[in-house]
Amino acid sequence: MSAKPTIFIDGEAGTTGLQIRDRLKGRTDLELLSIAPERRKDASARRELLNSADVAILCLPDEAAVEAVSLIDTASRTRVIDASTAFRVNPAWAYGFPEMDREQRSRIASASRVANPGCWPQGLIALVKPLIAAGLLDRGTPLSYGGVSGYTGGGKKMIEEYEAKGDVASRHAPYALGFNHKHLPEMKHYTGVAHDVLFQPVVSNYAQGMLTTLPLHLSQLKAGTTVKAIHETIARWFEGARFVTVAPLDGAEKGPHIDPQVLNNTNAMRLHVFGNDARGHVVLMAIYDNLGKGASGAAVQNLNLMIGADEGAAVNLAS
Repeated sequence: MSAKPTIFIDGEAGTTGLQIRDRLKGRTDLELLSIAPERRKDASARRELLNSADVAILCLPDEAAVEAVSLIDTASRTRVIDASTAFRVNPAWAYGFPEMDREQRSRIASASRVANPGCWPQGLIALVKPLIAAGLLDRGTPLSYGGVSGYTGGGKKMIEEYEAKGDVASRHAPYALGFNHKHLPEMKHYTGVAHDVLFQPVVSNYAQGMLTTLPLHLSQLKAGTTVKAIHETIARWFEGARFVTVAPLDGAEKGPHIDPQVLNNTNAMRLHVFGNDARGHVVLMAIYDNLGKGASGAAVQNLNLMIGADEGAAVNLAS
């Protein structure tokens, strides 16, 4: 790698690419490479940049991402961060959720290929993986997961539809009702559960930010498990994590902090545990920005690990 790493964002005109560029544009410790707008579909121009960069960040649809990787020569030094779904469960690619476990940062830092996580799976992984590792939740337990996200989480077509409709766009629109969402393999693989998750997302009429929920009965967990034990287990897992925090077990019924947009433009994720031991009910919750920790912020965090920079450099979007 050169003294000042070179970074090429393939697909910089899309939502994720633009946000990554906005986060990186003030950095003096790296050099951003760019392709002329009229040459974005020129395979030879893309090939040249993909093979000359120290790190290529792919912000493309799945098929285009696979094509981009194929343009990188076998002998090339170029390392890749891919923001599509194409490689997320590929064992040759490191999964770009650094807080997933204690070893994941080092895996990402040394990897030549990193798959940036999907927005929805990260909240589920953060809430479930600690419980399975601690033996509180059996891998075979059927799980239901849902929540609400801004419309930017639905991709280019959904963004266009919502922005065209403006104030008359639906404020609460369940989708993926065929229960075959592209994130399901990722959710199953990295949580470690034995069955596909029953996943039912909702999109609302605001641009970005998400709040995800995992409801559980205490009877689904190891006998004797309390709400406090669940909270303590998740808090221990993320102790010392820079961007994932666990809110205190405060018993609040509601509050302004329980808002899908409260962490917008940051790379933060905040986890909550709400429950009632007497009733045997618990809801686990994750709040984060689908364009921050769920996409562009995570990509920049992964880039920082890969080039040996401060992990937190430019992960938040400057106001």
